[in-house]
Amino acid sequence: MAPSVHPSSSPLFTSKADEKYANVKWDELGFALIPTDYMYVAKCKQGESFSTGEIVPYGDISISPCAGILNYGQGLFEGLKAYRTEDGRITLFRPDQNAIRMQTGADRLCMTPPSPEQFVEAVKQTVLANNKWVPPPGKGALYIRPLLIGTGAVLGVASAPEYTFLIYTSPVGNYHKASSGLNLKVDHNHRRAHFGGTGGVKSCTNYSPVVKSLIEAKSSGFSDVLFLDAATGKNIEEVSTCNIFILKGNIVSTPPTSGTILPGITRKSICELARDIGYEVQERDVSVDELLEAEEVFCTGTAVVIKAVETVTFHDKRVKYRTGEEAFSTKLHLILTNIQMGVVEDKKGWMMEIDHLVGTDSFPDET
Repeated sequence: MAPSVHPSSSPLFTSKADEKYANVKWDELGFALIPTDYMYVAKCKQGESFSTGEIVPYGDISISPCAGILNYGQGLFEGLKAYRTEDGRITLFRPDQNAIRMQTGADRLCMTPPSPEQFVEAVKQTVLANNKWVPPPGKGALYIRPLLIGTGAVLGVASAPEYTFLIYTSPVGNYHKASSGLNLKVDHNHRRAHFGGTGGVKSCTNYSPVVKSLIEAKSSGFSDVLFLDAATGKNIEEVSTCNIFILKGNIVSTPPTSGTILPGITRKSICELARDIGYEVQERDVSVDELLEAEEVFCTGTAVVIKAVETVTFHDKRVKYRTGEEAFSTKLHLILTNIQMGVVEDKKGWMMEIDHLVGTDSFPDET
């Protein structure tokens, strides 16, 4: 399923641009690729350190047909966002955590990662280069996609001899277009991850296998798919691209990150915020039976932020949950987004401000 791309002739683009913003109709943003001006690229040999990266015009890259990423799927990606605050600052949400997660994934896939410091600095440079594409306050965010891929040629199964660390960006709005809650289908046929596999890291290979289930679910009117554990088929694990929580009474429960579930950064933040406001948070196995008896269910992730689940369908049983203004997930969404957008003081130290904005004349000519 190819990503959606808006060409320059798209109605999302306006006919005029000002000095501060790119020519985008910000009120119409969805979650589809709008190419920005620049990307970041750095390379290194296996076991060596990454070179100082470069900001270059966004465009296609040249790669060997024998590259490790193409033949054996040796690649990782991350996802994070930059926000524009009401007072004009541009901030990042916990980029250090993405850097650490990429290091963990690289170790699992025998890749050479950038250092956490280089990762964060590269993200900053990429956002600075594309600062006109950061939406106005409240209109969305600049989605940032770091990639670590094996680009060196390798015929036999082995680590690639060379790696590329690349970052591109796209302004985005809501991941799910519907303003109402999600309608999830529990997939009781396919499994997303197995113990000892790569479910706990952000490997590129984790995502294409879920597309079949996702297409089937969407064709039947569902928003997304919820996968069960491979060991027993009785416990919930993840939605296709996000973590899941249930609420019953004063207890918030979410499956543990014990190797088959991605340790989401939004997930981690929500666990902390829920505890701060007096809820007990349990990271443990959550059965399908518990899911069907919950009062509320919600999903978390960089793309979805926090999204309430309106219904879950398991076989022929459909359960409806509490959503709307009184929902716990609505309260959490407001707390988190107020921190991200600079509406309230960031007492957690989660937001990283990009110190200064620079003109595009500091970057290479796009032509």
